[in-house]
Amino acid sequence: MRIIIDVMSGDNAPFETIKGAALAAQSFKADITVVGNEGVIRRICSENGWDTALFGIVHADSVITMEDQPLCVVREKSDSSMSVGLKMLAEGKADAFISAGNTGALHAGSTLLVRRIKGVKRSAIATLLPFQDPLLLIDSGANTEVTKEQLEQFAVMGSIYMSNILGVSNPRVGLANIGTESTKGPKNLVEAYEYLSASENINFIGNIEGKQIPFSNCDVLVCDGFTGNTILKVAEGVSSFMLKKLKSILTANVLTKLSALTFKSKLTEVKNSFSASDYGGAPMLGISKPVIKAHGSSDAEEIKNSVGQAIAFISTNVIKEISDTLSQKLRSED
Repeated sequence: MRIIIDVMSGDNAPFETIKGAALAAQSFKADITVVGNEGVIRRICSENGWDTALFGIVHADSVITMEDQPLCVVREKSDSSMSVGLKMLAEGKADAFISAGNTGALHAGSTLLVRRIKGVKRSAIATLLPFQDPLLLIDSGANTEVTKEQLEQFAVMGSIYMSNILGVSNPRVGLANIGTESTKGPKNLVEAYEYLSASENINFIGNIEGKQIPFSNCDVLVCDGFTGNTILKVAEGVSSFMLKKLKSILTANVLTKLSALTFKSKLTEVKNSFSASDYGGAPMLGISKPVIKAHGSSDAEEIKNSVGQAIAFISTNVIKEISDTLSQKLRSED
């Protein structure tokens, strides 16, 4: 399997992304290629004792920043590490592409360079949330406005992904809303509820309130990208706050410190359960080839695990099954 990593994009690039690529090359049986400024890549590898023979290097002149406009990936910065990597994927020079860079640019580049699966109206970012049971949140940031038809497609793609990657049988699909009743929320969500309820392609169970999200009320949660990204960021913030609060309580005095030692392993277990790094990045579902969006602040471990996720993605029939399901639906509507 051939995996390309954009090592110049992301908050902790290029150090953490290059380190992650090196770890992945040592951990997985995959042909890793890193894309970025070759001089910088070789210098960082030399300074840290990382063998450049572990992966291939493809030079790219520029980098897309988090402030750049999405379409710069095919316009002003078509020579960027993200653009070069996506072009290689589109040309069949790789089986998957990973980037921790600008979400809008990655979404635009994936759509325009790699292209969507036939029949897919919008691709979407599908993020696994490490709650009581893994929950797939889709869309978590690619599309700020969506139609009921697009929400159904997100549900179909998310269900296929959960079934193939995590082995969830007949995944339960929920619609993110402010209440569980079918009449709750703005008009577009009331209409979406009715539309999803009538769909024969998904196991729709109804609306899911924010307070229900962590407690395994559904397996796939669909929403627009603005709502999804807000849910994602709030979940990250609350988990970080709770862990810091717990730490402050347990280190308040000698007695609490001694008490903490008795269940240190359990505390570590709780901390790890909130870690998105264990899952790696988020797949861009609906694109004709595997594109993985790693978290903007990814460390080396998350980059490494994103490679593992890409390998799992390649090894399944997710893309073909999405294509077949949507093609069948389109034929039935003709």
